[in-house]
Amino acid sequence: MSNAESSETPQILWRIDEWFPDLSPEVRTRLKAYHDELQKFNRTVSLISAKSVFVADALHFADSILATKAITKANPNMDTVYDFGSGNGFPGVVFGILNPNIKVVLVDTDPKKCEFLNHAVSALGFKNISVEHRNIESLPEGSVKFAICRGFGNISKAILMARKIVAKGGSVYHLKGEEWGIEVGEIPTQLCSIWSPSLVGEYKLPVGAIKYGVVRTEKIS
Repeated sequence: MSNAESSETPQILWRIDEWFPDLSPEVRTRLKAYHDELQKFNRTVSLISAKSVFVADALHFADSILATKAITKANPNMDTVYDFGSGNGFPGVVFGILNPNIKVVLVDTDPKKCEFLNHAVSALGFKNISVEHRNIESLPEGSVKFAICRGFGNISKAILMARKIVAKGGSVYHLKGEEWGIEVGEIPTQLCSIWSPSLVGEYKLPVGAIKYGVVRTEKIS
């Protein structure tokens, strides 16, 4: 490859240390290690889109960090959380790195993505993170107290699938873009008698102007 061609190749950015100086050096090192594994395996397993490879630090890591902070602030007593449709590990892996005392269970149906997640958890020594290759609806009834999901379909779909496995009083936290209000408005009436939605946090990424939101649906019956 010529120098001209090489110089035109976009640089894979990592700006988490700059954006989140409040995170401990150990946490930032672990986040970077996961970023490296993600980039390496993304060549053979479709984990993140080609468009987001070079700015995964913003679109995936910063998003998950900011959402995690909003969720733990809203519910500081969480001890176990499930990541529904974890796929590439966002936000579950980041959540687990930031909260080593909280058990995180990554749940997904894609065998290749689960294989990657198992590798990353083992290779990087994430003691509080585990992986389950299964459909979330196959989890034991009432076994989930807290769950998080990102890119798992709309809110209505997620809470419909989770209606039996989430215990009464439990909550599902949905990471959403600016359309979160529309999704809340589209929740069917029959699901509103089971779930109570509320916004627990809004944030913008360190780059860009799009506002993101974390919506909690609490199971009330």
